[in-house]
Amino acid sequence: MFNVGKKRTLYGEFLDKNKVLQERVREVTRLNKDTVTRACNDMDYKPKRSVEKLLVDAAEELTGIEVEAKDFWPNK
Repeated sequence: MFNVGKKRTLYGEFLDKNKVLQERVREVTRLNKDTVTRACNDMDYKPKRSVEKLLVDAAEELTGIEVEAKDFWPNK
């Protein structure tokens, strides 16, 4: 299910727009479910650089779109 009315981060919106499930991100990154959920829903979440890289790489792999961390976390 995509975009069910909850506020989403830029990362979450990107996944929704490209119809990528958070579960797929979790499978690709092998990150904890709570970490992926925070990256998609918590506006105050600033991932560590290593987690940020995993999330960006997963977004690229699952969508085929070239993105950068600053696309999702511009004020970090």
